[in-house]
Amino acid sequence: MKRVVILGSTGSIGRQALEVCRWRGFRVVGLAAGQNLEELSRQIEEWRPLLVAAHESLHGPLKARFPGLRLGTPEEVASLEAEVAVAAIPGLAGLSPTRVAARTGKRLALANKEAMVAAGPLLWQEAEAHGAEILPVDSEHSALFQALLGERREDVAELILTASGGPFLWEPEDLSRVTPAMALNHPRWRMGPKVTIDSATLFNKGLEVLEAKELFRFPLERIKVLVHPQAYVHGLVRLVDGSLKAQLGPTDMRLPIQYALTFPERAETPLRDLPLPGVLEFLEPDLNRFPALEVAYEAGRRGGVAQVAVSAADEVAVEAFLSGKIAFTEIPKILAQVLENTPSLPLTWENLFAVDAWAREEAKRWA
Repeated sequence: MKRVVILGSTGSIGRQALEVCRWRGFRVVGLAAGQNLEELSRQIEEWRPLLVAAHESLHGPLKARFPGLRLGTPEEVASLEAEVAVAAIPGLAGLSPTRVAARTGKRLALANKEAMVAAGPLLWQEAEAHGAEILPVDSEHSALFQALLGERREDVAELILTASGGPFLWEPEDLSRVTPAMALNHPRWRMGPKVTIDSATLFNKGLEVLEAKELFRFPLERIKVLVHPQAYVHGLVRLVDGSLKAQLGPTDMRLPIQYALTFPERAETPLRDLPLPGVLEFLEPDLNRFPALEVAYEAGRRGGVAQVAVSAADEVAVEAFLSGKIAFTEIPKILAQVLENTPSLPLTWENLFAVDAWAREEAKRWA
């Protein structure tokens, strides 16, 4: 029986990963969560994990509900003996337990895109030194991973990520009037507030471009974005002879999660017989309307700690927008300003965390 630890178990990806584990009969040996007491309690009752990590404020209530429960840190959960760790704690908060999971030689089912964006080369060093695998959970990166199978790197011309376009692909014309409620109303996905806002600005797609650059170790100029409103084609690989390989499927995150958990095998799911859409459209992204995507590309071109800085600044800018402090159109302006002021430093673990802290404070100056 495959053993799994879920880092970020009460979030959207974590809950869906647990559903996949339910489908497959996997043993969930560890859960790391935040402050959602009721959801975590339900998970503990069902899965009876060996170890649980949660926000300190939950320790008392959890001990009262589950007297024999072992509590620890996310890093201790990540180090449990298991075949797979689902890394779904968002932001740099997820980096340390993800690093620990790599050091213990597990397969990393990576859903925390910030970890690869901010620390991709460093994370690969840890994985390769300890025999760990890194498999993507993001639907777009899972699509590219699947389309690349069997192809020689020298035969690949470019990687193409698809974007649904979010709620503001066509309207309103004046994005400065967008409210948090409007931006949180995604037409395709139900996600956490931060990633939903990132999808609305297309910065989420920028982060995915940077993640693809680090995950597949391809040059930035060979990674493209196309807007695909139907969200049925998740990624394409263009080959040097002009052929295209695409991965298509329902807009359901349980599919890429399951693939990361079971690769190289595939298992039947309740999604097998869903109908295909009648129309598939592909459009070039409008960088004037969505300048945050270009900011992400510029961070990737600069290298070093620039990707760390824009990722951190985005967390501050999104929070400022959600709390009503800034307009929607100020988000990419803050990212661009922070990027412009980012020091030119090589990527090390020490520099990563120092620049992350600096970028947050710098972003607050403009928010």
